[in-house]
Amino acid sequence: MKRSEIREHIFRLVFCGDFHPSEEIPEQVRIYFKEFTEEAAKEQMRIYFEELPEATEEEQGYIAEKVGLIKEKIPEIDSRINEVAQGWKTQRMGKAELAILRLAVYEMLFDEDVPLKVAINEAVELAKKYGGDDSPSFVNGILAKLA
Repeated sequence: MKRSEIREHIFRLVFCGDFHPSEEIPEQVRIYFKEFTEEAAKEQMRIYFEELPEATEEEQGYIAEKVGLIKEKIPEIDSRINEVAQGWKTQRMGKAELAILRLAVYEMLFDEDVPLKVAINEAVELAKKYGGDDSPSFVNGILAKLA
């Protein structure tokens, strides 16, 4: 699976994590991948699953680990976002945009394997797919200030 596809799985789980407590992350990851592989769930959620391949057990472990690490760093990540987001604090941001920003900021600050430009570009691509019309420029603007 390509890194961008893994990143998209991570984004989806970070997004879902906003609605569940941290201790439920392992169970939420398990449910996510269980439903991802079941045909009935795929059909019901076709729009969300159609472009992503299934993850191997190893990839699922990597994804779950990254989601947990991001969740642990949310207070620090949100603080950094709030420092540069003029007129838009994290509490006011759309959930999709916030999840994209959290993932990108985590990659920018804490993941040495992801080049800065890649983190920003991938975040903008996720914003195009999952956000509103203004999401790509909003995400790009926030991340550019952090770069």
